[in-house]
Amino acid sequence: MRNMSKVLVRSSAMLLGGTILATSGTALAQQATVEDDNDIVVTASKREENLQDVPLAITAIGNERLGELQVKEFQDVVKFLPSVTIQTLAPGFSQVYFRGVASGENANHSASLPTVGTYLDEMPITTIQGALDIHAYDLARVEALAGPQGTLYGASSMAGTIKLVTNQPDTSGTYGSVGLELNSVTRGGIGGVAEGFVNASLGERAALRLVGWYRHDAGYIDNIAGSRTYPSSGITQDNAALVEKDYNDVDTYGARLALGIDLDDDWTIRPTLMGQVQEANGSFAQERSTAVTRKLQTVQYNPEYSKDKWIQAALTIEGKIGSWDLTVTGGHLRRKTTVESDYSDYAYFYDALYGYGVYFYDNDGDLVSPNQYIQGIDRYKRSFAEVRIASPADARIRFIGGLFWQRQSHNIEQNYIIDNIADSITVTGTDSNIWLTKQLRIDRDYAAFGEISFDITDKLTLTGGGRVYKFDNSLVGFFGYSAGYSSRTGEAACFTGPIISGTPCTNLDKSTSDTDFIHKLNLTYKVTDDVLVYATWSRGFRPGGINRRGTLPPYGPDTLDNYELGWKTSFGPVRFNGAVYQEDWNNIQLSFLGANGLTEIRNAGIARIRGIEADLNVRQGGFTLSLGGSYNDATIRRDFCRIANDSFDCTLPGSDGAANALLAPAGSRLPVTAKFKGNAVARYEWPIGDMDAHVQFAVNHVGKRRSDLRPFENDIVGNFGAYTTADLSIGVKGEGWSAEAFATNLFNSNGVINSAVQCGESICGDPDGISNTGGVFYDNVVRPRLIGIKVSKDF
Repeated sequence: MRNMSKVLVRSSAMLLGGTILATSGTALAQQATVEDDNDIVVTASKREENLQDVPLAITAIGNERLGELQVKEFQDVVKFLPSVTIQTLAPGFSQVYFRGVASGENANHSASLPTVGTYLDEMPITTIQGALDIHAYDLARVEALAGPQGTLYGASSMAGTIKLVTNQPDTSGTYGSVGLELNSVTRGGIGGVAEGFVNASLGERAALRLVGWYRHDAGYIDNIAGSRTYPSSGITQDNAALVEKDYNDVDTYGARLALGIDLDDDWTIRPTLMGQVQEANGSFAQERSTAVTRKLQTVQYNPEYSKDKWIQAALTIEGKIGSWDLTVTGGHLRRKTTVESDYSDYAYFYDALYGYGVYFYDNDGDLVSPNQYIQGIDRYKRSFAEVRIASPADARIRFIGGLFWQRQSHNIEQNYIIDNIADSITVTGTDSNIWLTKQLRIDRDYAAFGEISFDITDKLTLTGGGRVYKFDNSLVGFFGYSAGYSSRTGEAACFTGPIISGTPCTNLDKSTSDTDFIHKLNLTYKVTDDVLVYATWSRGFRPGGINRRGTLPPYGPDTLDNYELGWKTSFGPVRFNGAVYQEDWNNIQLSFLGANGLTEIRNAGIARIRGIEADLNVRQGGFTLSLGGSYNDATIRRDFCRIANDSFDCTLPGSDGAANALLAPAGSRLPVTAKFKGNAVARYEWPIGDMDAHVQFAVNHVGKRRSDLRPFENDIVGNFGAYTTADLSIGVKGEGWSAEAFATNLFNSNGVINSAVQCGESICGDPDGISNTGGVFYDNVVRPRLIGIKVSKDF
C-alpha cells in the first residue's frame, strides 16, 4: 500500500476535474463503432468497411466490449485475440506474435525489428523495443489483422498488424464520462484507476476531445533476503537494503487531446497530441532457483526500476478530389526509457565458472566485489508521412495506393557498472563502467504501394496489390571494455570514424540497405449477402540490419509467404468466421546470445506454419456467447545452422566461411507460441426496473510452449506449461451510470508467459552444476487473482 495515497489523491482530482469539464450538455454514451455483433466497422483495408465484407482474418473488439473484458493494457487485450501471443519482461517491454511466427527474439536494443506492426490510428508506433504500452481507454476498437499486411502496412507487418483506433472528436454535442476503480491483487497490494474524457462541440464544424487517465497497478512479487559469496575473492554481498514485499508496483498516467475540424462537407483536419508516463518498480518475474521458497519471490541484489515516457503528435487531413478520397497523414513520436537492472547473476556465474572475479580490483590493487548492475537510457524518435488516394468504394474497379516514408532513430546507452574498479579498467569517460554500449541506430523506410480490386461479377472480386520498398539502416558507435581490460575488443578495437557523444571512440560503423517488391493476390466470392469465402496469397517482410558485434556481417531481410482460405458468415444471430492457412517463413532472422552476452543475429533457416483459426458469436435475447481459437503447427523445415549456407548442411562452413554448428534439427517446433490458444466469453443481460444488470464469465487457455528453438537451451530452461485463466464480472447500468464488481484470473493461475536469464543459458542456467545453485531463471507469470469494483458516470 506504499502508493495507495497517490491513487486516492489523483483519483479524486481526476473525478473532480472530469466532472467540471463534462457537466455542460446532455448525457451521451461514448462513441462506439460496434452497434451489434454483425455490424462492426473496421479500417483494415484503409477504408471504412463492415467486418463481414473484408476478405481478411480480423478480430475486432469494440469500445464497450473492451470495458466488459476488463482491458486496461496491451497484455489484457491479447488474451482475447486467438492468433496473437505476447512475450513480456516488464511493462513497456513486450513483443507480440501472430500465428506462431516467432523464433525466440530477445528484443535487444540493436536486434531485429518486431514481426508485428502496431498502429495508433494512422501512425505506426512500433519501436525496436516493441510497441507502446498504451492504457486502453476511450478506444473505438482494437483490430487484429492476422497474416502478412505488407502491401498496405509495410515493414514489420510481416506476420500481422494490430490497430488501436481512438474515438474521434464528435460535433454532435458536449458530453463526457468519468470512471473510478479500486482493486486488490492476491498476496499483493491495492491498486486503482481514474480515467475520464470530455467531448466538447465547438460549433457545427469543430469539436475537441480531451482524455486523461491514471492507473496504479499493485505489486505482487516479493524481493526476499539473500546473500552470495563470489568464489574468486571470497567477498559476500547481501540485499538487506532492498528486501520488500510487493515491490513491483506500477504507476501509469497520460492524456490525449484531439481536435476535429470540418473545413467543408469534403475536407477534414484532425490534429492529435498524446503522451504517457509509466514508472515501474522491481522485477516482474518470479525466480526459479534454490534461493526462493515459494512462487512470486525473487532475490535481487541491485535496484530494479524503469520509466517509459513518450509523446506523439499526429495530423491527418482527409478530403475529396472529384469523387476520389485523398488522405495525407504524418506524425512524430519521441520515447525515452530509463532502466536500472540487476546483473549480479552474470557476475556471479562468470566468476564461479571462469574465475573472472580476479580481474576486478581498485586503484590500490585490492579485489572489489564483482557485483554488476545496468543503468540504461534509450531515446527513440520516429517520424512518418503517408499520402494515399482511393477511388469510390462503390465502383466496379477500385484502387487504393500511395507513398510512405519513415525514419526512426534509437540512441542507445547501456552502462554496465562495477563499483570502485580501478581507473585503468574503467571505460574512458565513465565513472565506473566495466562495459559501455553507446550507439546510434537509424532505420529508414521508403515505399510506394497500391491495391486494385475488380468485380468480375456481382459476386466475384479479384484484388491484386504490391509494395515496392527500400530500407536503409545503420548502426554506429561504441561497445565494449576499456583498453586496460581488453587488448582485443572495446577501446582496443576503435578506428577513425564518426564519434557518438558520450563514447570514448568508435568501433562500429556499418549500414545495410535493400530494395525489393512484395505482393498480394486475393479472390473473393460472395455466396449470398451473408456468406463470403476468399483465397489469399500474400507476402510480408522485415528489413535487415546490423549486428552490433562488428566482426559479424549484417543480417538480411526475412519474408513470410501466406496461403490462406477463409470464410465470413452471418446467419441471423450467429456469426462464424475463420481461416485455414500455410505460412512459409524464409531466411529467418535468428537471434541468440553469443560471447560476452552479446546478441547475434543470423539468417539461418526456413519454417512452415500450418494452422486454422475461427471465431463464433451467438446473440439471442440477453444472452451472448463468443468463442475463439487458433491451432498452429509451426516447425522448421531444414536444419538450423549457426551460419546459413546454400546446402543447409551444418557440418559445412557458413556462407561467410566461418565455422558452423547445428543449432536445431529440422522438425523442431518454433518457440514461444502454443499449438492451441482459445477463449470463451458468456454474458447475460436482463432488466431490473429502470436498470440493466449483467453477469459475465470469460475463460482463456494457452497451450504448452517451447522456451527456445534450440534443443540444448530449451532443455536447460524447460518448456512453458499450459495454463487457463478465468474472469468473472457482475454489474448494473442505469441512466448515465454503471457499477460493476469483477475478478480476473479468478482461480489464481500461475501460468508462465516468458522465461529469461541474465546471461546465456549455458552460463546462468549452470547445466553442469559447477556453481551448486541449479541455475537462476526468471519466469514472467500472469498477474495473480485481481478483485475489484468500478463505477462510471456519464454527463
